[in-house]
Parts: sequence; structure tokens; C-alpha cells
Amino acid sequence: MSAPIVQLNQVELAFGNDAVLKGVDLQVEPGERLVIMGQSGGGKSTLLRLMMGTLMPTGGEVIVKEQNVSQLNRRALNDLRKEMAMVYQYSALISSMTVRENLALPLEEWTDLSRDEMNAVVEDKLERVGMRKTLDKLPAELSGGMRKRVGLARALVLEPALILFDEPSAGLDPISSTVIDELIVSLSEELGTTCIIVTHEMDSAFRIATRMAMLYNGEIIETAEPEAFRHPKHPVVRQFVEGRTEGPMTENADA
Repeated sequence: MSAPIVQLNQVELAFGNDAVLKGVDLQVEPGERLVIMGQSGGGKSTLLRLMMGTLMPTGGEVIVKEQNVSQLNRRALNDLRKEMAMVYQYSALISSMTVRENLALPLEEWTDLSRDEMNAVVEDKLERVGMRKTLDKLPAELSGGMRKRVGLARALVLEPALILFDEPSAGLDPISSTVIDELIVSLSEELGTTCIIVTHEMDSAFRIATRMAMLYNGEIIETAEPEAFRHPKHPVVRQFVEGRTEGPMTENADA
């Protein structure tokens, strides 16, 4: 069996006296689409930043592709990041650059490709997400859904083994949201890419996931396949999935 692509062992993170993560254990296998759910502000996006190495844990281990992120020097961490990509909630495209220039940026930074070779890669990735006609447009000329697709294309240019998604369908209408979800599924299956998706939108979660995890109170309290999450036994998971106002989550919030 191949090693997990991501493994979190008793990961803790605190900002001063504020404990965000309190001993997170999580394992992600190659080829999975793991959806991490939880309340807003509960630490989901923080987990992605720890995997990218832009934050370091205050306790425990973050292991990506069998490397302990905390123990890597700058060069080794940059080498590891070449095999990862992040799709940000608001796309994070550079507003003064065209779509072509935005996608070419990581290729210019990390590869020795010629300009013609870079253009070919950029055009191929945009074609995969149905955005080839946007090559010479600025981000401001695109709708929110189009920017999301361009952000996904940019994540693909280095052909990473792992893509992290931070609320990929946030702010989109239902049709655009479904388009993004279906792209994530089809591209991950076509390219064999492992995906970790942070979301609190249940429709998207069930469309995308091959496995799901619930982060609550700084810990992963449940991991299971989507069908098990549709009929959860854990009371916190049940309240979250069903969107009920009464239950342990709101009772604890009022305590």
C-alpha cells in the first residue's frame, strides 16, 4: 500500500491563549477527495495553511508526501510546494495581469519552459476548465464563476499531486456552484489528483467527496464515506448536516 499523501498527527495550533486546533488526527490517501466540514471560523482553512507550510503547528506533526513540514528548510519546503496547489476562496488572481499572465506566473517561477511551451500549458489547462476564450481578459472582466474556473486552471499548471480548495463554491449561484463541483470531480479522476476541500456547503460536499471529515471544537470528531454522513450517528455531525438550530452545537455556544 502507498503511504498517505497527508498525515496529521495530534496537530495543535494556538494564537496566544486561543487554541484553534487541539490535537487533530487525519490521514488522506492518494486519489481521495476529502471534504472537511465545520463551522465558520472553526479552523478548516487553517488546516490547509498548515499543509502548505504557510503556518506551523504549535504541537504535533504535519506530514505531506512523507515529509514533516515543520522540519523542512526553505528550499525543501519550496520543492514540496511545487507538488501542491491551493485554490483560494476568492480566486486570488492578480488584477493587473491577464488570465494568460496569471497562469504563466508559476511556470515562470518554477520551470525552465520556453514561452511557447508555457503558452501551450496555459491553453491546455484553460481548455480543461472551459475557459480558453478568456486568455487575454483581465480578472475584472470575468464573472465570479469564471474566476473560480480560472483559479482552478492555474492550480493545474504545475500538475500537482495534491490540490487544496478553500470554499470553492462560496458566493456562487447554484448552477455555477455545481459546475465547479463537477470540474473538481472530473479533473481529479482524470488526472489522479488528490483533493482536500474545505466547505460548509452541504450540497457541494456530497457532490464532491469520496470521504468526509467533521472538524469541531478543534478536533476531527468523525470521518466516514458520504453515505454514512447522510445518516450520521454523532449528534454534532447530525445537527450540522441537517442544519438544525437545536442540538449540541448551539447548546455549547450558549453555555
